[in-house]
Amino acid sequence: MNPGAGNPDAANPDIAELERQQRELQLPSFDLDDAWRLGSLIVTLARERKLAVTVDIRHGEQQAFHAALPGTSPDNDDWIRRKAAVVRRFNEASYLVGERYRAKGRVFDLDPSRYAAHGGSFPLLVRGTGVVGTVTVSGLPQVEDHRLVTECLARFLAEGAE
Repeated sequence: MNPGAGNPDAANPDIAELERQQRELQLPSFDLDDAWRLGSLIVTLARERKLAVTVDIRHGEQQAFHAALPGTSPDNDDWIRRKAAVVRRFNEASYLVGERYRAKGRVFDLDPSRYAAHGGSFPLLVRGTGVVGTVTVSGLPQVEDHRLVTECLARFLAEGAE
């Protein structure tokens, strides 16, 4: 479902691929138990790969999961806050928003103290409902943050998100 996920040699996803991911990585439902399961999946994979990342999942405005792995800092929390703000404002992945600006030769011009159109935050989309929250990773280059999130969302769906 997500070719190139977790593969640093894969080409960076283009806008069409990012849009496809958003169409396909939709959940049948999402609650606080799901947030725990998805967050735990991301942390487990990050630990296996020895990745220094911070993971944050929001259900609406409620912080439902948060974990900071060794090698991270409070700066990662700030990046999470700003990337997730982009998802909440545009209802699209932070990487997709940034890529759309770059494709038009424009600089993302929203207040950088509040918004970061960099990869790593993805909307939690429930089929028939829309965006119900965000899942965000910070600590890697932006495309790798994005890939970790989308790879784990694809695994979560494959494992039978309820």
